[in-house]
Amino acid sequence: METTVLTDAPAAPNPRFMLRVFQVSVALLLLSLGIAGAGHWLGGSMATAGHSESTQAHEIVLGNNVLTVPENAIRFEAARRSGVTQRLDLYLRWPDLQGYTRATRDDFNHTDGARRIVFLSFEERMMSRDMSDRFEPIYAHVVDPQSFDGPNGIRFHGFTPESGYQNEALAVADDPSGERLFVARCLSGPAARESLAPCERDIAIGDEMSLTYRFPAELLGEWQALDMAIAAKAKSFLQTAH
Repeated sequence: METTVLTDAPAAPNPRFMLRVFQVSVALLLLSLGIAGAGHWLGGSMATAGHSESTQAHEIVLGNNVLTVPENAIRFEAARRSGVTQRLDLYLRWPDLQGYTRATRDDFNHTDGARRIVFLSFEERMMSRDMSDRFEPIYAHVVDPQSFDGPNGIRFHGFTPESGYQNEALAVADDPSGERLFVARCLSGPAARESLAPCERDIAIGDEMSLTYRFPAELLGEWQALDMAIAAKAKSFLQTAH
């Protein structure tokens, strides 16, 4: 007569072990989601390369001036907020003078050497005269009286060695109104070739505020349109009387 041997029934799962398995599964799930989320955020960050596509308007107070500026025109990430500041840096694409968009990212990233970006800096005015009004009392005394012709009526003057403006030239042109000159300082030589915006000009705007704009030397041929457009764009940002 055969003897039937009864085997032990399967042991009941250990509650602690099951809890541990559950905790590990949840942790792995959260880690996967975190990696996916980080990848999505990083991908977006890399795609915009520090720029912002947002057109949200920020209200910025600078001295006695209030400016309303779209976020995608504000150059530095830390400044993309409303509030009080002592300096506001913008960047705009020429000729439409709009901020960063995905469609224009090659221009803002200077892909293939593109130079279509104009840089604007608003600050409280430190001098009583802007660059045009400084020509006669200051620049005329530190430039070589001889000049050579540039595009569209521009005359280039070199600076004297004792002027302090090394490797720079002064670009001067007669405004059609006859009231004042167009005056800009431009880098020369290797420094000019390496710079994205080697020319700069400052104008008075708003209430005791100065706007300095830097631009590619190639735009000197469009100096009339450039100067008028920059002044008009800057005034469009101003919400206070100007």
